[in-house]
Amino acid sequence: MIHLTRSLVRRWLESLLHIHDSPRRTAAAYAVGVFFSFSPVLGLHTILALVVAFAFKLNRVAVILGVYTNLPWFMAPYYTLTTVGAAGVMGVELPPQFGARLRDVLALSPVGGAFWSALGNLLAPLLWPFTFGSLAGAVALAAVAFLVARPAVEAGRRHLHLRGHPPHHPPEAR
Repeated sequence: MIHLTRSLVRRWLESLLHIHDSPRRTAAAYAVGVFFSFSPVLGLHTILALVVAFAFKLNRVAVILGVYTNLPWFMAPYYTLTTVGAAGVMGVELPPQFGARLRDVLALSPVGGAFWSALGNLLAPLLWPFTFGSLAGAVALAAVAFLVARPAVEAGRRHLHLRGHPPHHPPEAR
């Protein structure tokens, strides 16, 4: 009975995680996660990435690893650089005395409506540069992630094969 239970759990986990995917599909799953991680959909990246993973039957672990590639200390520099870069390409200028006005807004209490109104007025001209800049950056980083992850997954699989683990044949290779 225990053997049957372990077998069922193992099949369920393999089905859930798609651990027998090809290196190409595993790298693509990681790249999807990286895309959402650096996309402009702050706060929804995990949910949206998992929806895509389930819809396309991608490796959920690889997607989640990709989503959490964007660490908190990368976020501010990344979104600042992509927004400023896109603003330059789009010809959008920062509002006059942006730094001083931002300090004034941050001095207000976020509980009151004055804070949110002032913040919205200050950042409104940067909405499209933020969106397009972070979207372009997300696409570029996802492409790099795929190109780096695929050989890494293939090397990992070769290493497992050399250590005596039985080779697996992904569904698309059969």
